[in-house]
Amino acid sequence: MRRVIYSFYIDIPKEKLVSHHESKDKFADNYEWLLASQQRYADSISVEYRHFVKDKPFDNYVKWFQDNYPDISYYNIVNFWKIRLLVDLLEDYDEVLYLDIDVIPVTDLNFFEEIDLSKGIAIMTGTATGQLPINKLQTHNYTHHVRSPMAKMWNSRCMLAESGMSVDEPDVFNTAIVGARKEHLDKLGYFDNFEETLDLMSNMISDPDFYPESISYMFGYDNETIWGYKTYMNEVEYQVLGEQWHFFMDKWSYITKNAKFIHCVSKDFDYVRQWCEKNNIQLI
Repeated sequence: MRRVIYSFYIDIPKEKLVSHHESKDKFADNYEWLLASQQRYADSISVEYRHFVKDKPFDNYVKWFQDNYPDISYYNIVNFWKIRLLVDLLEDYDEVLYLDIDVIPVTDLNFFEEIDLSKGIAIMTGTATGQLPINKLQTHNYTHHVRSPMAKMWNSRCMLAESGMSVDEPDVFNTAIVGARKEHLDKLGYFDNFEETLDLMSNMISDPDFYPESISYMFGYDNETIWGYKTYMNEVEYQVLGEQWHFFMDKWSYITKNAKFIHCVSKDFDYVRQWCEKNNIQLI
């Protein structure tokens, strides 16, 4: 089996960031340590590790979006590119594991041996508890950012409806950790008819007759929205990564002892370092 673990990081300029400037600084302070922790894990299971950064192909990709879809943010282009890399790598490898740069492996167990990728794409999913009355979705208590699980659920749900498929509450996918084989990613067809998919999203955002504002304000160009849309449209096999292999550390700094990959959404990297020291886990 030809296997690879890869990550991708671009230091997005502050002028291109809508928010999360503090996260940018934390990445800068911890970048080398994060990279080393992923390299150490790959070495521990004897799998090749590749890290991608800003290069000419990426710059060309950005230019294509700027020329054809100028409303799509630099942040969203970055996240489309990481999936483009996944598709390309599966031309050369049998199995690929993608890790966001803020994912810290804290195990020596071999992901590829523990997760049988012949059964489908390995990815974290969740539901967004989306069955709220439409007239309450944009009240003070129910306002959701375009990157929230609720927004992604409604965006996917409405895209599916426009394509003739009814799914009341589609799963929301998190692409920070993805394990895949070529046959399943080919079936996903993420970039098949990509411009048609983007045009559908653009029309849903700009046309007030598509959906009421209480829903349409959540629409955007999120990579995970498209992932969910394509998964349902193409009936792609997938298996859910539980909290062992995708421990989601966000609002509270807490880690369970059985965590294998810590997705440090909060960017509280100091807490992860201290937790590892306390539990005698060597990261680098």
